[in-house]
Amino acid sequence: MYLSTKTRLLKSLQSKHFWVCLLGCSLACSLALGSTVAYADPGALPIVIPVTQTQAIAKGEEYERTRQWIKAIEHYEDSLKEWPENDNIKYGLRRAKIHFGIDRRYMDDSFSKVLLSQSRREAFILFDQILSKIQSHFVDPLSTTSYVAHGTESLYLALANDRFIKAHLRGVPPEKIREVRRILRETYWNKSISSHHGAHQLINEVCDLSYRNIGLRDTAVISEYMFGGCNALDDYSSFLTPDRLGDLYDNIEGEFVGIGIEMKAEIGEGMLLINVLPESPAEQGGVLAGDHIVSIDQKDCRNMTTDQAANLLRGTSGSQVALELESPDSGKTRVARVTRKAVQVKSFPIVKMIDKENGIGYIKMTGFQKTSASELDAALRKLNGEGMRSLIWDVRGNPGGLLSASVEVLDRFLEEGKLVSTKGRVADQNWSYTAHRPGTWKIPLVLLVDGNSASASEIVAGALTDHRRATVIGRKTYGKWSVQSIFPIRGSTGLRLTTAKFYSPQGNTYGKIGIKPSITVEKDELQTAMYGASQEQKLAADSDIKRGLQILQSQYAVAP
Repeated sequence: MYLSTKTRLLKSLQSKHFWVCLLGCSLACSLALGSTVAYADPGALPIVIPVTQTQAIAKGEEYERTRQWIKAIEHYEDSLKEWPENDNIKYGLRRAKIHFGIDRRYMDDSFSKVLLSQSRREAFILFDQILSKIQSHFVDPLSTTSYVAHGTESLYLALANDRFIKAHLRGVPPEKIREVRRILRETYWNKSISSHHGAHQLINEVCDLSYRNIGLRDTAVISEYMFGGCNALDDYSSFLTPDRLGDLYDNIEGEFVGIGIEMKAEIGEGMLLINVLPESPAEQGGVLAGDHIVSIDQKDCRNMTTDQAANLLRGTSGSQVALELESPDSGKTRVARVTRKAVQVKSFPIVKMIDKENGIGYIKMTGFQKTSASELDAALRKLNGEGMRSLIWDVRGNPGGLLSASVEVLDRFLEEGKLVSTKGRVADQNWSYTAHRPGTWKIPLVLLVDGNSASASEIVAGALTDHRRATVIGRKTYGKWSVQSIFPIRGSTGLRLTTAKFYSPQGNTYGKIGIKPSITVEKDELQTAMYGASQEQKLAADSDIKRGLQILQSQYAVAP
């Protein structure tokens, strides 16, 4: 997540919707749920269960009791790798994701100002727009029953969520809240709904019940049905508040006002800086990747969530923010005063010759956005002028971006044949993209990938693999092979929906599988921990790059 101030939300919208390929499961950004069945409480544990599974469940539940939702999610996900059929772990993961989503909504100012301020009538109009768009465009059919059932589940869990209760139910006796939850379970759980009218009838009953028993407002109830219903979709689909939609457009445009950092909350330690953008205000202020932000403008953020810290970092262009930073090597703190300004996010932040003697160039690509193709053209011209004879293209850690950008950059290296195809429920989701001979670079190519290379990065890896155009080095890719479309709807909100799946030139799709590289290199933990090292030092110590250099250098070893 790049931190930005929203001076506009829909300024960049030029058409009815955008085609995008996004990695939407980053905990720092957003979480959705992939099940299409409404689950109830996990119930009693099985009588006979291995103690290791019991311990895993107990640890996850402890994270939940202490409201450490991200840790709970990460723990349950790791546990499912070990015990994929354990229903208690599955539901623990589901429950933690829902609570995380509720917390995130109630820390979002645009949610409170725009959505919670609606009348019941306005909220139902928005509800209908969301459900209609999902049922007409989501890649898989979804019944009204499933959508509403997931909304009921979300409200049921919200009534046990601290942030929700503090926002709406201060002073309400807990036994009254429990009674409403009981009625939801016994009367409305998985209730069959055949139409939008039936959905309105059920939700109106729940609104009346909630207000009569605990004084809960209509919009709070209907909002849980709008957001919670989307839990019936896949991990990459969600209903977006105005601020979240604005963030997404900023990422597509590659421009925002902020300080230029990517961070992740580590409870008790602060905000771990995953990345500091080149030439950003943060870099100019001496902020380093690997630092922890422990306070923002003298407000301690060691126990904040990413969103809470992000809200403190937002501000207008030209304003200053004081960051207290803790270095990982010494543990000492320092203060950096950083001035917010407009930041351009480059698709290719690193472009350089890394072996001038053999003419080997290197490009690091961090995202697929509108400017990617023109940036790539400029990078290739620069390297060509410096004697490039072969190239290492690095998409490690690249979560994806625009489908169109992936097609455009691939076309620079493939002179003929299919690049990628998409298939969805609606006719306008079915496309096939082919290469064009003019402007093709025919130099030897190495592609670097890892477990965080996803979506558009995998389109590149799939095409280069199928056409045997590059040697792919690193680790298996993430496995996100679906296309998302962005639909703006009422009240400056939007829907991010999976509308199609994409396929490699040979017709393969690797969703939840990923692409295995032709040469596997084990992750080098030492290299990733090089705090404060220069760019040259990091590149020189990189095991994947070393292997790529070996491959390309061997092609020149027999040259006279």
